[in-house]
Amino acid sequence: MLLLALDTATPAVTVALHDGTDVVAASSQVDARRHGELLLPAVDRVLAEAGTRLDAVTGIVVGVGPGPYTGLRVGLMTADTFGLALGVPVHGLCTLDGLAYAAEVEGPFVVATDARRKEVYWARYEDPRTRVTEPAVDRPAEIAELVAGLPAVGAGALLYPDAFPDAREPEHVSAAALASLAAERLGKGEELQAPRPLYLRRPDAQVPKNYKVVTPK
Repeated sequence: MLLLALDTATPAVTVALHDGTDVVAASSQVDARRHGELLLPAVDRVLAEAGTRLDAVTGIVVGVGPGPYTGLRVGLMTADTFGLALGVPVHGLCTLDGLAYAAEVEGPFVVATDARRKEVYWARYEDPRTRVTEPAVDRPAEIAELVAGLPAVGAGALLYPDAFPDAREPEHVSAAALASLAAERLGKGEELQAPRPLYLRRPDAQVPKNYKVVTPK
C-alpha cells in the first residue's frame, strides 16, 4: 500500500504519502487563495522527500469537505485525474473526520471549520474515530446549545469563542491525518466513501436574477 492523500477543503493545501504503516512524507501550506497554484508542487515535494515516483502510488485519498466550492474542487479534480492516469482507486474522506482523527481529545467533542459568511461547517464526535452527526453548516450562535460544554477543534471553533469556549488545535486538517485514517480503515477491510464533494450550500458566484441571455441575430 502506498497512499497519496491530499485536501484543499480548508485554507490548508496539504499532501501526504502513507506506506500502510506510517506517514513517510508530508507537506502543508496555509493559503486560502492559492490552492491550484500550490497543490501540484506540494505533491512533487512529498514524492521527492519519500524518494518515490507518482506511478508507485497504489491509491489516492482526498478530503471531500465540507468546504468552499472553489478550493474544494481543486483537490477533488486533482485526485480524480491522478486516479484515472494511474489506474488506481480514489477514496474520499470527510475533511472533518481528518481533523477529528488528529485531535488529542478524550470523550465527546466537536469539529468546526470556517465556512465564511459568519458560519461554520461542523459535526459532533464520540471519539477521534467516531462521528455521530452528519456534517452541517450553521451560524455558531444557532448551535451553541447543541455543543455546550464540549471541547471543539478547528478554525471555526477558534474564530467564535463565545459559541466554542473550549476551542483547541489543530486549526486545519492535515493530509497526514487523512492518510493515516484511510490506511487504518482500509487495513480493516472497510470501504471508504466515494470522492464526491460535500458543499452543503450553493457556490458564492451565482447568475443574477434578472440576467438576460443575448444571442446574435
